[in-house]
Amino acid sequence: MASSSLQMFLTCLLLLISIIHGQPSFRPSALVLPVRKDISTQQYVTAINQRTPLVPVNLVVHLGGQFLWVDCDNNYISSTYRPVRCRSAQCSLARSNSCGDCFDGPRPGCNNNTCGVSPDNPFIRTATGGELAQDAVSVRSTDGSNPGRFTSVPQFIFACAPTFLLQGLASGATGLAGLGRARIGLPSQFAAAFSFHRKFAICLTSSTSSNGVIIFGDGPYRFLQNTDASASLRYTPLFINPVSTASAFTQGDPSDEYFIRVNSIRINDKPISINTTLLIIDSEGNGGTKISTVNPYTLMETSIYRAFSAAYIREAAARNISRVAGVAPFDVCFSSSNVFGTRVGPAVPYIDLVLQGQNAVWTITGSNSMVRVNDDVLCLGFLDAGSNPVTSIVIGGYQIEDNLLQFDLAASRLGFSSTLLGRQTTCANFNFTTNP
Repeated sequence: MASSSLQMFLTCLLLLISIIHGQPSFRPSALVLPVRKDISTQQYVTAINQRTPLVPVNLVVHLGGQFLWVDCDNNYISSTYRPVRCRSAQCSLARSNSCGDCFDGPRPGCNNNTCGVSPDNPFIRTATGGELAQDAVSVRSTDGSNPGRFTSVPQFIFACAPTFLLQGLASGATGLAGLGRARIGLPSQFAAAFSFHRKFAICLTSSTSSNGVIIFGDGPYRFLQNTDASASLRYTPLFINPVSTASAFTQGDPSDEYFIRVNSIRINDKPISINTTLLIIDSEGNGGTKISTVNPYTLMETSIYRAFSAAYIREAAARNISRVAGVAPFDVCFSSSNVFGTRVGPAVPYIDLVLQGQNAVWTITGSNSMVRVNDDVLCLGFLDAGSNPVTSIVIGGYQIEDNLLQFDLAASRLGFSSTLLGRQTTCANFNFTTNP
């Protein structure tokens, strides 16, 4: 059995390497994608070029998503589209045991004897069946400072989905970009295609008018003012949840999302009392902490949230910051009249997430803790997830904006910078305008 598993792994590895067949000799050391924040949905949207001839495809970023999926029902035209056949190496790489026929084809998304997967939309918590396929994609290279020339992967594996699965996505998006651990996720496929480390960094901007950045491969990660944000990274282990957290999965599949260990939480350096067993993933996949681009704000299990919010209110009161009525969806809000502005956001109590590892303290300042709902009111951007959520803490998009996060899949390690604002730069400061 072990020999068979090793043989299948090697077959899949060779398959991923083979997708660069016909690729020019140029081998980038890293790739770069722009990411914008959609103002109406608070989702993060990127774009790649796909198909032959190439067309731009807007995709919502799903940090823990298993793979790239796109709507193939609506005007998908490409001369290089190829369905993935049943029982093929690509099908095994996708961990699929599904095989099916489609009698309305042949067309993209509908072919006989094809491998089936389950594209899901976590924003509406819906999954469906879809055809696994391959097609050309093209993205920009980078040296970590500037965008470089475009480079292509001729046989990039993705999934076709029906149009209805686009419901709830940002306007203009035609699919999801899955950055999860899966072997057909974007990080693994790009790394295999160009022989760089199975690693990527994400830096989401709080601006709705400027782009943040995703970089696949090693740093440096240089922003304007010549700031190499990778020099600021601290590290903590990534943990694998033994139970999948996707909308649809096969029994025994682990989660492809990114989990970390929060050992304790401090507010103004004062630890809060919480049930620490909730911070550990149990054998059924419950508990722990994950990082998500699906949830706009951090969610906490009820007992954790109550202790956290009560401690925060006490520390705010000690600074003469007055509490006011909540503004949905936030329960804890304050008057902004006694709150001064600083380089790292409103001058409010700091939040420390004490993580696993030496000096692994993720500090959340006012820029990532306070949401300005109007001129007079600031609200704490943390929400009650209820008394029995699957995951005890879900760190949401707002809390990771203008933070550099590096996900090292091979080493199973997260690098995190805390806010870049204190270093006089932001995630919107990557130079997309000048070619080297």
